[in-house]
Amino acid sequence: MADESQTADTLTEKATEILTNFVNETVGEQNVTTKEPSTPEGQAVAYISLVLMACLPIFYGSLRSVKYQDKQKASGEQPETITRSDAARFPIVASAMLFGIYIFFKIFSQEYINIVVGVYFLVLGVFATVHVLGPYISSWIPASFPNVPYHLILTEGEDESKSEMMNYKFDRKDVVGLAICLSISVWYTLQKHWIANNVLGLAFALNGVELLQLNSIGTGCILLSGLFFYDIFWVFGTNVMITVAKNFNAPIKVVFPQDFLSRGIFGENFAMLGLGDIVIPGIFIALLLRFDISLKRNKKTYFYSGFIAYFLGLVATIVVMTVFQHPQPALLYLVPACLGVPLATALFNGDLEAMWKYSDEPETPKEEESSKDVKKKN
Repeated sequence: MADESQTADTLTEKATEILTNFVNETVGEQNVTTKEPSTPEGQAVAYISLVLMACLPIFYGSLRSVKYQDKQKASGEQPETITRSDAARFPIVASAMLFGIYIFFKIFSQEYINIVVGVYFLVLGVFATVHVLGPYISSWIPASFPNVPYHLILTEGEDESKSEMMNYKFDRKDVVGLAICLSISVWYTLQKHWIANNVLGLAFALNGVELLQLNSIGTGCILLSGLFFYDIFWVFGTNVMITVAKNFNAPIKVVFPQDFLSRGIFGENFAMLGLGDIVIPGIFIALLLRFDISLKRNKKTYFYSGFIAYFLGLVATIVVMTVFQHPQPALLYLVPACLGVPLATALFNGDLEAMWKYSDEPETPKEEESSKDVKKKN
């Protein structure tokens, strides 16, 4: 009986071992995705890359915002700016959109949502990358390229002189740039590769800093202060923002693999930073640059103070996140830095009143006439 019992135990152990190996080789490998744990060196590379990817679109987007504003003034186009009422409503609108996306993920299949989102960002990504990369691609094409200009006119009705709806000039170099940008968007849509994600994300961020304009420092203070509390609530108060950031498969963030040193471009353990943490402070820093230019001192005191403050605030975010091993609302650190340092600098230099009165918006014809009348009376 003892031999039979030992034989039975041996068979049981053998069967358990075989079953365990089978499960590990099939179910374990196919259905459980294990991420390689990050090392201190890998984290350092990832976070340094995120800081660089955040600072570059702010710096160059700010410079481009000045050219964009000059172009608007030269053409007489009335700029579309973010007003104080817009800034006050923005946190509420953003909260509604964020919670709506979260509810969609809970009700509908994530697969179908990401298909719709993928098509939307495929088109949006082409426009964003063409605006940023198009001029550079054209300049890189050799002079021997057989370039031909085109002129596309879209009209409505029979009278072409009065019903022109679109008048667009381009050439073959522009077509080449469009094809390259389209291939990047298609690459992201099909593969969701992190490099394609970052190309699109950085293009969105740079476009945002360049084209979105605050009309005054006061408006910027209202916007950043409102989003300061918005970020704290949705990160610390609920799991909504973290859930959306991880599941919303769209280039609304920049990422970098923490296992890049071991797996290279095939890394999967990502550190991430939302585009809102780049664009929102970025449009305020761009406004500081335009204020510097308005002072006509050949200095960029307030731009550099805001830019350095952003850099230090982002580093503080990463340090706290690493120490406490918990996602941090970046605006918790970025907003006090980006507002406090330039305002304190202006107070020290005696420019606080001028900064507070500065506005990007040009005078309207009525305002110009009234100012002329005042001058005549004086």
